[in-house]
Amino acid sequence: MEQQGRRERKKAAVRTHISDIATALFLEHGFDEVSVSQIAEAADVARPTVFAHFPRKEDLLFDRYPETEAMFVAAVRDRPATTSAIRAISDLLVELAEAGHPAAAMRPRFASFWRLVAGSRALQARARELAEMLEDAVAAAMAATNVDQPRLTAALTAAAYRTVHLESIRQILAGDTPTDHVARIRATLALVDELPSSATRHAKLP
Repeated sequence: MEQQGRRERKKAAVRTHISDIATALFLEHGFDEVSVSQIAEAADVARPTVFAHFPRKEDLLFDRYPETEAMFVAAVRDRPATTSAIRAISDLLVELAEAGHPAAAMRPRFASFWRLVAGSRALQARARELAEMLEDAVAAAMAATNVDQPRLTAALTAAAYRTVHLESIRQILAGDTPTDHVARIRATLALVDELPSSATRHAKLP
């Protein structure tokens, strides 16, 4: 087990190293202008090693997705019996935003990241795919904890947060600081949680 743990830590360290190098190159030169071969050379690894950790070039920038999905699924599955799935997600988003986590924080220092995404159709397309994957994972977690109409509930939750997320990105790209980001997370998701629909009832946990 200890040896397996060391292997996993080493693998994670290599993955982080490759992603950090790639992100720096993307920010300096642009996503489309940097090749995987250039990333491998800069990271001092073989090209197949890059693809072993990141099957798609876009995932070198969106390297936090697996961690993000795991956090959202855990928030839904492990929530207290008196907490709705939507409230659990809202609480997680607020926690991440206040901690400055890239998955939910909206701060001026992330402006270069969002400009990079805005300037690449490939990155925008992958961002949409990952958002759909996250919605599917959340819907599955909701179904596993007996939320009524889990797919609809997950879709409504995702759509509500997307409005907050995109507005904050617009503010950042305009040079402003979205000081009301956390408040809008709470207010917007609370509206969805209060909808008079069976899709937003509290789950009856076992």
